Amino acid sequence: MKRIRLILMLSLSLSAGTVVGCTTLMQAVAGGMNQSNDPSPNKISEALKEALNKGLGFAVNKLGVQDGFLGDMAVKILFPPEAKFAADKLRQIGLGSLVDEFEVKMNRGAEDAVKEALPIFANALTTMSFQDVKNILLGDDPNAATNYFKAKTSDALYNAFSPKIKSSLDKAGAATAWTKVTTTYNTIPLVNRKVETDIVRYATNKAMDGLFKKVAEEESKIRQNPIFRTTQLLKDVFGYADRMRSSGNSGNTGGKGGARTTTGNTGTTKGNSGKK
Repeated sequence: MKRIRLILMLSLSLSAGTVVGCTTLMQAVAGGMNQSNDPSPNKISEALKEALNKGLGFAVNKLGVQDGFLGDMAVKILFPPEAKFAADKLRQIGLGSLVDEFEVKMNRGAEDAVKEALPIFANALTTMSFQDVKNILLGDDPNAATNYFKAKTSDALYNAFSPKIKSSLDKAGAATAWTKVTTTYNTIPLVNRKVETDIVRYATNKAMDGLFKKVAEEESKIRQNPIFRTTQLLKDVFGYADRMRSSGNSGNTGGKGGARTTTGNTGTTKGNSGKK
């Protein structure tokens, strides 16, 4: 009987020790999780929006000055390519100055209109969910935020931006210059092709292309070069994204299909059927 009691006491003691050991282990694991340096969802969301706001501010300030468009060949709005035959013909008959004057005024209109873009973009940012933010941050596309934003807002942005472009083009005299160019060309004897380009539509799309190009350049800098992460928030969150990518976890963002970038939809006129 004494032997049986001893065996029971030893069993109870071992069981109690096992429970205590498991509890201690669970507490240690929980403590380790709580000590994680990963940024919170709020910080991730704030950082991505800060990066995009930074890019937008840079683009607007760069383009919204005299020669912002005209002096930068990467974004300069050229004579509509579908009407290049008209420009060539006008130059041949000594009226190239009309073409040059029109290009200057069209770019002046874009430089004036782009200043209106910042509040439009800022308002659109508020619709971005945290899952969208996480997918964009941890994806492989260096311009994922720009492309996502472009795809989600192009139609609404076009509708809001187009009248501002028209007003700016009218103010700069570009619309009058275009009418003068097209009327002059269309009255040349024996021309087989008439110029019917909608210049407001063309200039709006080209101005948006230039703006997004500058935004994408700035986003790429922040993603790829730590020196451009100018705030602690950007350093923390984009550093976290770098660590996730280097560890092979960049695609594990919790969303269906991985990163939701806009593959195949890189044009500013995405969704603007009939606008270009």
